[in-house]
Amino acid sequence: MGERTPNGILLVDKAEGWTSHDVVAKARRAVGTRKVGHAGTLDPMATGLLVLGVGPSTRLLTHLVGLDKSYTATIRLGAATVTDDREGETVARAPGERIERLLADPAALTRAADLLTGPIEQVPSAVSAIKVDGRRAYDRVRAGEQVELKSRRVTIHRFALGEPRAVRSGSGAPGATAIDVDAEVSCSSGTYVRALARDLGRALDVGGHLTALRRTGVGPFAVDGALGTDALASGGSPQLMPPADAARALFPVLRLGAAQAEDLGHGKRLEVDPLLVPDAGLAAAIGPDGRLIGLASIAGGRVRVVTNFPAEPPAHRSGPAARETAP
Repeated sequence: MGERTPNGILLVDKAEGWTSHDVVAKARRAVGTRKVGHAGTLDPMATGLLVLGVGPSTRLLTHLVGLDKSYTATIRLGAATVTDDREGETVARAPGERIERLLADPAALTRAADLLTGPIEQVPSAVSAIKVDGRRAYDRVRAGEQVELKSRRVTIHRFALGEPRAVRSGSGAPGATAIDVDAEVSCSSGTYVRALARDLGRALDVGGHLTALRRTGVGPFAVDGALGTDALASGGSPQLMPPADAARALFPVLRLGAAQAEDLGHGKRLEVDPLLVPDAGLAAAIGPDGRLIGLASIAGGRVRVVTNFPAEPPAHRSGPAARETAP
């Protein structure tokens, strides 16, 4: 028999300067297969969690894309940029006296952040990957075009600001030229934290942009313990989270007997006691050997497979286990 195909979830802590494509390319070399995908990109400026699927576990990625995200960020108030982050050209600066007034009233920052918390309409950053008439918005901006994107409904679950810090010029001139403030953000998928920094600056009438961004979580997965990009590039063989562990963290668990696992693995529908097995849009169907048989829907005691997984157990079963959720 040949070697088993690598199969599992790989959590990577991306370093600044790396693109998401860079991480996938290094992962392909490290695990020995080209079948590697990711569940949501990070800008090169950003650091933090990228969730990769390897081998058959790429089938799980579609269920990861829409998960809530969490970030830590640093926002600079007092200047707006064309990209809403530090890498873009500055297009407006607030006068020093306005910055000083804001420093004297830090509660104003909290009030503005509160207005940007909960369900909001957010206009994505113009320099984004959203397509406008078939072309990426950032390509149109770089070509000198004026791009106006439609707002979208997103949910900011938490937007907590730290203590504001005065930024002063190095010329020795008195007074602050900007304010830096750290933020913790928990939000729905599709939220642009750069746009959140921009809108905070607009609400305070000083302009704002992002100077640092780190993704700390994607749904139940956290950056703590994720493999660093330097380690990924070192040539070692990374340990993968077994697909069953990842599925347990994402969905309620349906435990199957041997005959049930075989039938569901062949696409057959199962009948279960609806009083014992609650309905679920998706459940992780786990066989008696602990293997992920598939993702299944449960309705009125009828179990139907939605996504099957291969019968062969994954090659890397010794990876870090995800936290199991209750059925």
